[in-house]
Amino acid sequence: MKNLRNSIFYIGVIGGFSVLMYWIILLGVKLETGRNLKIPTSDKSQWSEFLDSLIKNLHHPLALLLAQIVTIIFVARIFGWICIKIKQPAVIGEMIAGIVMGPSLIGMYLPEFSTALFPAESLGNLQFLSQIGLILFMYIVGMEIDMKILRNKAHDAVVISHASIIIPFVLGMGLAYFIYDEFAPADVQFTSFGLFAGIAMSITAFPVLARIVQERGIHKTKLGTIVITCAAADDITAWCILAVVIAIVKAGSFGSALYTVVLALGYVFLMIKVVRPFLKRIGDLYATSEKLSKPIVAIFFLTLVVSSYLTEVIGIHALFGAFIAGAIMPENIRFRNLFIEKVEDVALVLLLPLFFVFTGLRTQIGLLNEPYLWKIAGLIFAVAVIGKFVSSALAARFVGQNWKDSLSIGALMNTRGLTELVALNIGYDLGVLSPELFSMFVIMALATTFMTGPTLDLINWLFRSSKQETEEDIALKNKYRILLSFDRPESGRALFKVADGLTNKRSESSEITAMHFLPTEELHHYNTDVYENEKFKDIVEESVALNRNITTMFKASSDIDNEIVNVANKSKHDLLLVGIGQSIYQGSLLGRVLGFTTRIINPEKILNTVTGKENILESAPFDDGTRQIIAKSHIPVGVLIDKDLADINTIFIPLFSLKDWNFIQNYVQKFIQNINARIEILDVEGKIMADLDTKEKIRLMEQAAPNKLTLRKEQSIEKDFLEQQDLMLISIDGWKHLVENKSPWLANIPSTLILSEDKK
Repeated sequence: MKNLRNSIFYIGVIGGFSVLMYWIILLGVKLETGRNLKIPTSDKSQWSEFLDSLIKNLHHPLALLLAQIVTIIFVARIFGWICIKIKQPAVIGEMIAGIVMGPSLIGMYLPEFSTALFPAESLGNLQFLSQIGLILFMYIVGMEIDMKILRNKAHDAVVISHASIIIPFVLGMGLAYFIYDEFAPADVQFTSFGLFAGIAMSITAFPVLARIVQERGIHKTKLGTIVITCAAADDITAWCILAVVIAIVKAGSFGSALYTVVLALGYVFLMIKVVRPFLKRIGDLYATSEKLSKPIVAIFFLTLVVSSYLTEVIGIHALFGAFIAGAIMPENIRFRNLFIEKVEDVALVLLLPLFFVFTGLRTQIGLLNEPYLWKIAGLIFAVAVIGKFVSSALAARFVGQNWKDSLSIGALMNTRGLTELVALNIGYDLGVLSPELFSMFVIMALATTFMTGPTLDLINWLFRSSKQETEEDIALKNKYRILLSFDRPESGRALFKVADGLTNKRSESSEITAMHFLPTEELHHYNTDVYENEKFKDIVEESVALNRNITTMFKASSDIDNEIVNVANKSKHDLLLVGIGQSIYQGSLLGRVLGFTTRIINPEKILNTVTGKENILESAPFDDGTRQIIAKSHIPVGVLIDKDLADINTIFIPLFSLKDWNFIQNYVQKFIQNINARIEILDVEGKIMADLDTKEKIRLMEQAAPNKLTLRKEQSIEKDFLEQQDLMLISIDGWKHLVENKSPWLANIPSTLILSEDKK
């Protein structure tokens, strides 16, 4: 009755006021009498007029900009995802995407499409938005630099850092001397040209380096600490040098540039001595607030904008101001995380790809149309690698590092990435770099960044210790080793209880390792320890309560599913335990491309479906990541559906085939021997009772553990029985059977461990 009344009211209001609106229009038309109205007329049909209007709308500057943004983000994320799959940083794929969409590929082979999507008159808007993205990015870079580490470790890293700047800087200037006549723009002084060549050779991409260190799990090692400190010091020094170089180039001479430098020093003094204490005071006042108010947030963003504005007006570029604004942020990790989260998604996902494509539109590899030009490009690459890689490695060796760590430091410091592109674009905007030379330097930036991962792998391979590996193999040979991977702390606690249930009374001959992976883009090197402690707090407390030793593994990864599988396959564990929904971070093509967690199209799933490899779990309620973990893992996998698992005293095991029993019986024995669990086995299909050999094995197990194992024959299971169980053990085939047949058990099952077979 209420719905009918609401419908009548709705129709009455909408209908009545629609009639009133029509009546007002009729009266208004009469007011047009006597006016000289110009009513457009056309010989075209209404359809033609509509098409003309649609085409005009498509070419509107705003519509064109939005189309460019959609295309750029989509292509950049695809290339980024491809690079992640080949163990490269996503930023390399985004850089390549920019070049692909420029005149080097799309513009060359599809010129009409390129001209329609990126007309010359639209590039100003694209550049403007990309500059905003760079300002936000440099703000993040500044916040990511941990001043505490620099203060504590500066003495250890200053030699390596400054050697890795001055040596490639001088080599770059030497290179500039040989190529100045042929490649420098006609109106550019050698001083400006040489200084920019030097800065291009001496830059290290701190953000990319930090993420590589995290992904390789070396951020807590001595090597990781040193290289992060070196890169941070390198970044600060390089940006200060770049600011001076920009001042000299804009001023035209070193003498007139001194005024700009003096203003810049005054600006830095103001930011450090006045603005920074003010921001620290605000940070201290609101450190315990659950949520910062918008006026407080506005103060920090206003600081960013004003700082960028001042450095742009002074003449040392707005990006330097954004970098300083980030560096003077309160050292409170919560504060920095808050602002990074607010800025990062917009800057890195939406605006920064515009910069890559804008750079790609400027990069014309087709200009390098002679072997001689490619020789010059090769020379630039060689000078870059020798200057940065060799100088960093030798300096590290000089201060006492071993050869492996020294070469690793050199490889990491040779990473240039996005930071190099920023400097190159500044040089291009100032007219210091010609289009040909700009393209050569962009190729160098890509190549030096791309080579970092393979070079580190090669160094690790060359310095591997076969003796140590053999000793480890002997030590682990007789241990039962369980690896558990969790996403949420409460999930980790439940998984640890299961692992303890399998090994409790054999702690000396068993080992439990808990690992947690975090998407690279969600972790920043300065808050690694805090985040790790937070994630492992519950599981460490559980290990203390159970009096068990546990090894923890925390790592950032750009491809979590494959990382879990790689660790499991290489670490010689006997069982991998994961929680349901383990890979909520990535999965679908669209999800990975756009940075969402929505699972729409998983390329690996499509491939496995086509090749017939994806069928056993098709009906199981696993996310795509969990399916891939099970499919690719070489060791047995247990997937835990946690329903507030507290204790493991009673375990229910439904068996649908003899095959299930053949591998589940091993876990049954472990649960009985280690925690005296009571086992209820249900012979669902009657196949267990019909097989005399299996029936005899169960009888022997009953004799060895009286009152601990019961074989049930009932075909129906009551709700009360299921609610009395702490854990259900079931094979993947058995679980699939329950799901496909929509078993009424599913609504009442306890926490469930779904087990796969040993693939060996």
